[in-house]
Amino acid sequence: MRALCWEGVGRLAVRDVPEPTIRSAGDIIVKVRASSVCGSDLHLINGYLPAMREGDILGHEFMGEVVETGPDVQRIKVGDRVVVGSVVACGGCWYCRTEQYSLCDNSNPQPVFTEKLWGHSPAGILGYSHAAGGYSGSHAEYIRVPFGDVGAFTVPDGVPDDSVVFASDAMPTGWMAADFCGLKGGEVVAVWGAGGVGLMAARSAQILGAERVIVIDRLPERLATATQRLGVETINYAETDVLEALREMTAGRGPDACIEAVGMESHDVGPTYAYDKAKQTARLQSDRPTSVRQAIMACRKGGTVSIVGVYGGLVDKFPLGAAMNKALVLRMGQMHAQRYIPMLLDRLAIGEIDPGFLATHPMSLEDGARGYEVFQKKEEGCLRTVLHPQVA
Repeated sequence: MRALCWEGVGRLAVRDVPEPTIRSAGDIIVKVRASSVCGSDLHLINGYLPAMREGDILGHEFMGEVVETGPDVQRIKVGDRVVVGSVVACGGCWYCRTEQYSLCDNSNPQPVFTEKLWGHSPAGILGYSHAAGGYSGSHAEYIRVPFGDVGAFTVPDGVPDDSVVFASDAMPTGWMAADFCGLKGGEVVAVWGAGGVGLMAARSAQILGAERVIVIDRLPERLATATQRLGVETINYAETDVLEALREMTAGRGPDACIEAVGMESHDVGPTYAYDKAKQTARLQSDRPTSVRQAIMACRKGGTVSIVGVYGGLVDKFPLGAAMNKALVLRMGQMHAQRYIPMLLDRLAIGEIDPGFLATHPMSLEDGARGYEVFQKKEEGCLRTVLHPQVA
């Protein structure tokens, strides 16, 4: 079969690779129909998560058709159209039983790296390096999904592939970001990042009761999408001081909750960003915490900062004093896919959420390298590249 593989830092190529097979009784094999490029994939191809090996298959946000099941699979059937959560969970450990699926004890078969880096190993993630289990990803014609009854969900009739694909990752990540904010109704929520996750977080905050949502980015086309599709307010950080603007927009108090949906390659203007970029390039820090700093500094006293952008290691100039003395609640983590996906599929089916507008650049698998380039450079108004491995 054909698959989009990592060839080294910044290099991708389509290769012929062996088709996946059932390895464990709970496995399923999915014929991939749509596989989205996610912002966190860029951290892998750019070498910021140093556990990739040449030939690794990328991709973790996908949907498709089940073509084979292991003998223990009962809920999922051959022929089902399914969306699969990017985080692998066993369904039986203490963390899974308490719906903290991204902390699963049993789904990362290569835990040594993350145990040394973070103290404990969280769950495995499909197509997300050997630090996350070494699983092959979804930018391929077929993919093996472990614990198929736990991680795969049948898609409601009538929901298009290029909408439901985002129920794999962007939608549940955005929903969890808003859920972490503990909204009760009437709040002001600021969201850093107008990519797929940021826009889904903004929409989720609206559904959960936020009175005002303010989205922060620098690309005019993304800010226009946020306004036109979601009706939110926006700030262009390349033209406006974000902290000053948020104070003015909230009568000096600051947002009740701040969502960081950017991650370790966050961008900004000015000397602080230059400092961060230089330190990251020299590997004196692994992540650029620009957006996290702003979120902490902007948030009102006693508010909540929700972090769902991916961070992997160490950062400099973290405003711990501001977080402590303002009595902020910090919530963060990889999303608990299996907790949120069934509910989000119901909302998709009735049209309450429709992420189909994110799929601005549908492409064949053979065009995958170009799709990544367009996505990374944010060219042509690209929100998400969606690869279709079954399309020539």
